[in-house]
Amino acid sequence: MAMDRTLQGLTLGALVAVGLVWGGSYMKEAAQVWRDASRSVTVKGLAEQEVQANVALWPLHYSVTADALSELQTELAKSEQTIRDFLGKQGFDDSNISVTPPQVQDRHANNYGDSLPEERYSGEATVLLRSPRVAKVKAAMPQTSTLVREGVLLSPNYEYRTEFLFTDLERIKPEMIAAATADARRAAQQFAEDSGSRLGSIKQASQGYFSIEDLDSYTPDVKKVRVVTTIDYALEK
Repeated sequence: MAMDRTLQGLTLGALVAVGLVWGGSYMKEAAQVWRDASRSVTVKGLAEQEVQANVALWPLHYSVTADALSELQTELAKSEQTIRDFLGKQGFDDSNISVTPPQVQDRHANNYGDSLPEERYSGEATVLLRSPRVAKVKAAMPQTSTLVREGVLLSPNYEYRTEFLFTDLERIKPEMIAAATADARRAAQQFAEDSGSRLGSIKQASQGYFSIEDLDSYTPDVKKVRVVTTIDYALEK
């Protein structure tokens, strides 16, 4: 009986020893896998490109005054037609031109002083040209002095400023993403070499967003398109 208990104890001890050896080996292997999985580097890649705007928005804001509403309406229509004729002579199609509803004010009602304005009503409206002929718009802009000579009272301000847009982003997206990815890979490759590692596959990537800005305040028709990608690369021994 004592012999049986001794044999059972030896057998149990052997099994425990085997279990500890196997468990230790497994834990070592698991730790190695965890360390390898955590070896990575996160880098950012940048791509920039200058492009020409492909749409121009040119607002021609004007105002008139009159002592009667009917006269005011006549003057608004006259100024609108003068601007339309001017744009037509510059080579723009009438289908690219639109006009905002006029804003009319009673200057007598809004006056709190002792003297009233000579003409009671004022009105303003905007003729908007939307054209893909950006260069032609830039060439026509300095010619607006002819409108003044014809009696059109232009009243430009920040709210009615000319804008140049780039709307063809989808066309250049693939090449810019490729360029940003290549830039990120170069940075990751350098890091891998400096750390004595080998660059592995991409573990995670984020494209980021595209930004479009004027190249500078003097050339708003030239845009700078920019994208930044963030990529997580694995590092291998």
